[in-house]
Amino acid sequence: MSEKVRIGIVSFAHGHVNAYAHQIKTFDDAQLAACWDDDEIRGRQNAETFAIDYHDDLRFLLARPDIDCVIIASETNKHADIAIAAMEAGKSVLLQKPMAITLEDCDRIIEVQKRTGVWFSLAFQMRVDAQNILMKKMVKDGVIGKVGTIRRRHCIPVLFNKAFIEGTSKWHISAEANKGMFFDDAIHAIDWLIWTMERKPITVFSEIDNVLTDCAPDDTGLALFRFADGAFGEVYNSSVTWAAENTTEIYGDKGVIIQNHGDSPSCGIKPPHPIGVKLFESERPELGWQDQGIPIPEGHGERISGVARPFIDAYKAGIPMCSAEEGRVSVELCLAAYRSSESGTRIKISNM
Repeated sequence: MSEKVRIGIVSFAHGHVNAYAHQIKTFDDAQLAACWDDDEIRGRQNAETFAIDYHDDLRFLLARPDIDCVIIASETNKHADIAIAAMEAGKSVLLQKPMAITLEDCDRIIEVQKRTGVWFSLAFQMRVDAQNILMKKMVKDGVIGKVGTIRRRHCIPVLFNKAFIEGTSKWHISAEANKGMFFDDAIHAIDWLIWTMERKPITVFSEIDNVLTDCAPDDTGLALFRFADGAFGEVYNSSVTWAAENTTEIYGDKGVIIQNHGDSPSCGIKPPHPIGVKLFESERPELGWQDQGIPIPEGHGERISGVARPFIDAYKAGIPMCSAEEGRVSVELCLAAYRSSESGTRIKISNM
């Protein structure tokens, strides 16, 4: 590996990549080298913004020997073909979420990653957020005992934004390109759930639909998962939420963990509640709510751009932030939630 990790950006369709790129520009051990985009105007504009080469043919970018890793931020339905082409060319891959729209495409990515042995990771910002890392550790360490219910709300207000639904981001509301808004954004909370609990649930019952808009395939969804030990796991996601506060609730037989201001609508309200993560312990009730001392970011964009440093560190260590196999699980659970909503039935989840 060269002294600096040299990075190519493959599509600027998903806006998160811009946040990563601005951060990477400030690093001493990483460098943006080139980009490709099937939207030439968008590609050339961003190439100028980040002072990097633009290639109008993806094959030229992937053939460059000076590029170590690519960040893929294309429309979701293009993920598999692009990721496979990159890995076949020997490039490591950081892939924007969701991994793919179908399990078949997820399996194609996994097969090529295993065969080529290149570094591959999904870009889930929840896994590198200080508040989430602390809550996961508290659950694993048994701070609140056995977990009975774990609930995560992850929302955005984007479907109230005309520029989002009519501008360059409108591919997000295309069923062909992205399936649905629940699929696009609840995938964060679903990955967080299995990452925090360190196991898959066994069933899901859900409702996913449009409740306040009709511009996208869906704007709101609620999925209720059950784990083998009986624990409830609830994921609520809405793309039509202006403001919020409480984000995470974890209820155990020895205590409770609450997180506030963990998503976009809650970070955006000023001034925020002063406590980000707080703990109640049944054996020490006199302490009341104990502030865990994790600051609340100035805005949700800080959490998104916060992927960049852990990405470079994980790449250099040869360890993914979220493996291809883990990325498949979140897609599997999200698709199961859709099947439940469409059929009105509880769906069993494979334990493979």
